[in-house]
Parts: sequence; structure tokens; C-alpha cells
Amino acid sequence: MKRALLLPLVIAVSLALFASSYCVLETEQVIVTQFGRQVGVPVTSAGLHWKTPFIQTVHRIEKRILEWDGPPADMPTEDKLYIDVDTFARWRITDAQQYFVRLGDERRAHSRLTDILGSETRNSVARHQLVELIRTQRDRKPVVDSGLGQTGINIALPAIRFGRAVLEGEILEAAKPKLAEYGIELLDVRFKRINYNPGVAAKIYSRMVSERQQIASRFRSEGEGQAAEILGTRERDMQQIESEAYRKVQEIQGRADAEATAIYAAAYGKTPEAREFYSFNRTLQTYRSVFDRETTLVLTTDSSLLRLFKHGPAAPAPAPAPR
Repeated sequence: MKRALLLPLVIAVSLALFASSYCVLETEQVIVTQFGRQVGVPVTSAGLHWKTPFIQTVHRIEKRILEWDGPPADMPTEDKLYIDVDTFARWRITDAQQYFVRLGDERRAHSRLTDILGSETRNSVARHQLVELIRTQRDRKPVVDSGLGQTGINIALPAIRFGRAVLEGEILEAAKPKLAEYGIELLDVRFKRINYNPGVAAKIYSRMVSERQQIASRFRSEGEGQAAEILGTRERDMQQIESEAYRKVQEIQGRADAEATAIYAAAYGKTPEAREFYSFNRTLQTYRSVFDRETTLVLTTDSSLLRLFKHGPAAPAPAPAPR
């Protein structure tokens, strides 16, 4: 009988001990409530702790650094460009009691972070131009491909006054005191991604294509100019070579004609008979080159061209008598 009563008693005591104890990890802090109201101060030390069983509830709150990844939002810059800004932040709970009273859980904390950080991001973006959001270094130099050569294209980056890091610092400093009221310490804010608004992106891409086409046209025009210069040089060299060759041909042909004439003169000029034969032969050659089946000539009767037809070849003069 005693053993039968002892077992339920042991079970009841075990359940009471289990319900009255809780363990706190190194990565968390605990707030105990009784009927919805907080009891005592937050428990931050790790280990085994006790509470009133069945009527008190344990609420665990993170001590580690947490991450907030906000939704992308459309917002205008100072130079009236609409962009999609995606930000993220890191935060932690420093005042568990204030955090539990004002927010209660991480879902509400994320909602409050979205409201505050989204508003401060919008305010900061609206006060600066787009170049301040995408540039970090004031003295950055553009990278130019040396293989392009001297194209005459001037690449200049617009000057910045602050840079992206300064804008992130502005958002951090503006949002910190507002989140401190909820027991949250904001540690860092960063721009995750910055894109053009879809409605503006098409115009931006069109302008980029136009700029690339202008650069390509400049490359083509410079190439065509160099090609024309090379072709002009080639034509000039060819004409110079041809003229030099023609001059040499004419000189050689002139010397050959002079030598041939001297040979003919020496051959046909020795005797009157030779000179008469030469005249007769040249006249026949002239007939051959002038007359054909289709040739019609109107000549006078005393024309020298018809001398052979009228009188025939001249008789050779008699040789002088020997003395």
C-alpha cells in the first residue's frame, strides 16, 4: 500500500521540480512573467534557475547579434532618379525589459526596424545624388584599357562629396536613438543592392547603348581615316613606281630607236641606190598601214603619196665613169 502511494508522490514531486526550474543558455536572457506581468528583473546569467511552477512563464530573448534584411523600396534621389534600394542591418537587444514591454518578440521588432530604417534610408537618399550612393572613394580613377590606344575619348568620373559609407553612417546615427527606446542597439547599416527603377532602367540602358555606339562610331571613323591614309599612300607609291618605270621604258626605247635609226642611216645612206631602196620600202610600209578595204582617200594628181602608182620606182642614177 505504501509503495502504491509512493510512486504517484514521486511523479508529482518530479513534475513540480521540472515545472519550477528552467535553464538559461549563454546566448539568451530570460524574463519571467506571472499572469502576463513581469516578475523580477531579466535573468542574464547562464545556468539553472527557479520559478513558481504552473503560474509563471519563461520568455527567452536573444543576446546574440541579429540580422535585419529589409525589403527593397523605391525612392527618389536628389537628382530626381528613382532607384530600388535594398538595405540590411545588424542589431542586438541590450535592454530586455524595455524590449519585452514595447515589442514582445522578434516579429514586432523586425516590423519596427523596417519602419524606422526604411524611413531614415529614404530621407538620406533624398538628400544626396545617385553618385554619392554608388561611390565610396573620392579620388577613384577610371580603369582604361591600354589596348584601345589613343581614341580621343575622355573618361571622367563625377566628383563626390561624401560617398556611400558616409550615407550609411548618417542612417545609422539617425536610427540609433529611435531604436534605443525599444531596448535595441543598432550596430551597423549597409546598402545591400542599389538598382535603377524598372521604369527608368530602360532609358538608362538606352543612353548607355547610345554612348557605346558613339564610341564605336568614333573607332570606325578613325579606322576609316587610317585606311584611307594607307590606301592613299599605296596609290601614291604605285603611281611613283609606274611613272619611274615608264620613264625608264621610254629612255630605253628612245635609245633603242636612236640606235636603230643610226643603223638604218648607216645602212641606207652609203649609196644612192640604198637611199632610194629605203624610200621605196618606207613608202610601201605606209601604203600597208594606210590603205585597206574600207579606206577612201581623195588626193590630188600631183600628191607625193601616189608617186609610185604614177611613175613607179625611180631608176638608179648611172655610176660615174672611171677616169
